Amino acid sequence: MRVLLVEDDPLLASALATVLRSAGMVVDHTADGHEAQVLGCTESYNAAVLDLGLPGQDGVSVLRHWREQRQVFPVLVLTARARWSDKLDAFQAGADDYLTKPFLQEEVVTRLRVLHRRALGPHTSVVQVGPLQFNTVTDRFFLHGDALALTAQEHRILAFLVSRAGQLVSRADISEHVYARDLDPDSNTLDVLIGRIRRKLGSAPVIHTERGRGFRLVGEAAADSP
Repeated sequence: MRVLLVEDDPLLASALATVLRSAGMVVDHTADGHEAQVLGCTESYNAAVLDLGLPGQDGVSVLRHWREQRQVFPVLVLTARARWSDKLDAFQAGADDYLTKPFLQEEVVTRLRVLHRRALGPHTSVVQVGPLQFNTVTDRFFLHGDALALTAQEHRILAFLVSRAGQLVSRADISEHVYARDLDPDSNTLDVLIGRIRRKLGSAPVIHTERGRGFRLVGEAAADSP
């Protein structure tokens, strides 16, 4: 799950980013409204956490611009503004949820997961690909009913592949959703991680490599699979 964090308080932003990353999320942070406006329209995010009082461009204007540009990722507004008029402005601009400061950091994680689950569509609390199950509420994998032990990077890669099960996923797609935008892992690193995931999955589900194009997660091995 890749999240855009827009917060100009450096201490709060650092603490939130740490909590979100500890929950397995990839976090891009900006403290500037203008940069947030651009990032939301040019990068691929599963959700955003947005402050309203920002330098450069206020949060409501940023949010309104995202929606005008048909960016549909869920947005959690996180602000000290508790007046109903501020909440109304945010929801009318396209906010999906609204949380006032002070707050519990774990609540931000919970709300983001709920928003992400809703964005995936109905009845998706458990996603199944062959014998592999991914519980989007607890953020845990099970293979043949047993908990699957994964490193943080393996978990993020497999979660993204599961969300695109059956579809071709390019290396660039994986990098965008698994790594922060200031990191650019080499191809060998990704191949090593994919190889480790394959060994943990065993015979099914299968991660197919389509040379020069990317990867595809399918529930069962095909008769002619390599």
